[in-house]
Amino acid sequence: MNRLVRWALQSYWGLALVVTSANLVGATAIFLVSWAGGVFSRVGTDWSDAAPLILIYPVVGFLAGIGISLYDRRRYMRWLDDNRKPTPEEARVLIRLPAAITARVIVLWAPGVVLTVWLVDRFTDYHNVPVLLAGFALGGLEAAGATYLILDRLIRPAVPIVAAVLGPTVHPSSTVLVRVLVTWAVSSALPGLIIIVVLSDSTTSASDRVRAAWLFSIVALGVGAFATALLARSVATPMRTMYRALDRITRGELDVRVPVGSASEIGRLEHSVNELAATLRDQMHTEDVFGRHVGSTVAERALAGSTDLTGDVRIVSALFVDVTGSVQLSAEMAPEDFVHKLNRLLATVVAATEDNGGLVNKFAGDAALCIFGAPSALQDNATPALRAARRIRDEVVATGELDVGIGVARGQVFAGDVGADTRLEFTVIGDAVNAAARLTAVAKEASRRVLVSDSVWQAATPAERSKWKRYKDLRLRGIPGRTRTWTDIPPSGHGR
Repeated sequence: MNRLVRWALQSYWGLALVVTSANLVGATAIFLVSWAGGVFSRVGTDWSDAAPLILIYPVVGFLAGIGISLYDRRRYMRWLDDNRKPTPEEARVLIRLPAAITARVIVLWAPGVVLTVWLVDRFTDYHNVPVLLAGFALGGLEAAGATYLILDRLIRPAVPIVAAVLGPTVHPSSTVLVRVLVTWAVSSALPGLIIIVVLSDSTTSASDRVRAAWLFSIVALGVGAFATALLARSVATPMRTMYRALDRITRGELDVRVPVGSASEIGRLEHSVNELAATLRDQMHTEDVFGRHVGSTVAERALAGSTDLTGDVRIVSALFVDVTGSVQLSAEMAPEDFVHKLNRLLATVVAATEDNGGLVNKFAGDAALCIFGAPSALQDNATPALRAARRIRDEVVATGELDVGIGVARGQVFAGDVGADTRLEFTVIGDAVNAAARLTAVAKEASRRVLVSDSVWQAATPAERSKWKRYKDLRLRGIPGRTRTWTDIPPSGHGR
């Protein structure tokens, strides 16, 4: 079926064949009305003279319909032959085509119905003009309705191309409501009215009228079932496709694209599903980039909260890492080589920090500040900070690319957003951060390259404390008094 539709759309004669087939539906209806109503049995002896006159307009209308269809195909569907996208005007014409040609069919049928009824009344013995006029008019409307439904199906493969040119579009003549009403008219209303017309013909025998009622009832049931099945399929198939697409989206599969196959509300829904998937992809990309810049924890906090400046005071453990001799290294090495080594170091810092529940708060050139206990509170933020410090130092030593100093301190800080309404940044401010930075400067000269304050050591678990030993009481710049410090115990067999 789909291959036949595509052939009819792309073929030069396709549109003409479709319009001709639809008109044959109306001609068949008129033939059945005439035969079942006993018109042919009452044409009289002059029927051979009347037949050529009666057939003049149908033949002329048939040829005119073919000629106009070929003209429409050449003028409005040339882009198919040229294998290119339609212009906006060509796209709009294609969407309006079913309604436009249906209206033209009605215009062509109207004078033909009047003329044919007059000729039958004039040259035959059948003179019930109201019955003939009503029956022939209903046959013409059957032809018009069939034309609309077939053309609506014909242009459906081209709708995705039209949607790419015009965007989401719904033409009033292509709505689901119009499609349902036309289907109902063609399959039920018009056949029912034809039955009423035939039964109301008092000049026809009762047996002929009963025969006509049976005939059109059977035709109405068959056509109604077929048309309803096609209508249901035209709605159910895209709805099923959209349901499956939305189901995939809910599972996080955002590479979903639904083909836009209709210029009705269903087409708008299909476009909306595609827009939803694209919007969610952009949002996830934004969140991913945002998380890479500020850390996933801070990103989640910012996205879940408001844009107000917020924060609180809490006790955290701050870990500071700084490269030793970075100025000399940057002068001796090519910039890209130094950056590659620095990135490998910072990747180690990020992994060790996040694996222990901390946040890499900021990078400052060749240094990094890591926070344990904010913005996500930890029941014990000292132990993971000490574990992260040892892991960073061990992995840096193992690579042998750079030398670092690591300082860890603990204390009360403000943790929250600072900045302005248009630019916010999550940060921590307090003596613990300052102490960690000061310890880092001294740690560059310590044999183990890691120094931690006594407050961190005291807050850690006994198992973690056993891995550390007293170092010195240091006087740190900007911090009153002496700071008791600790460094980790080297594994047995390691002198450093």
